[in-house]
Amino acid sequence: MDNKDAEKLFFIPFNTGGHWLLLAINPIREIVYYLDSLGNDWTTYPDMKVLIDTVLQAFRTQRDIQTSRRGANSITWIKVACPQQRNQIDCGYFMLRFMRDTLALGRLMIPTDYFEEFKCAFYTKDQVDEIKEEWCQFMIELNVFHKFV
Repeated sequence: MDNKDAEKLFFIPFNTGGHWLLLAINPIREIVYYLDSLGNDWTTYPDMKVLIDTVLQAFRTQRDIQTSRRGANSITWIKVACPQQRNQIDCGYFMLRFMRDTLALGRLMIPTDYFEEFKCAFYTKDQVDEIKEEWCQFMIELNVFHKFV
């Protein structure tokens, strides 16, 4: 709760039980950016929406923000038209790529039609491989693998 009034973007990688998607949350503005490489709507996962809405309402309470009864449900969900995967196995890499693209630009909002700098209908195999290599390098640098040997 330090700097609870500072505007930030929090990333929540979310697994629906067999699929990874990304939620980017600005709790001050009460905006949830929903990035799903399968193109599903957030209503496909009602438990996820209830969970995130509950967390944001608790955050609002911690900040002592008063809202009218009508404003109590003022959380805005935005479906971002992000690149789509062409198979059923790369969702985790797409989620990581969405996060990386957003961090690389250092922005606190995500346009509904995705970032102009990274806009495309699909990531190429090279773009997916790039995030796979970055993830592997990150894990190697953390020296994670020696713990399992």
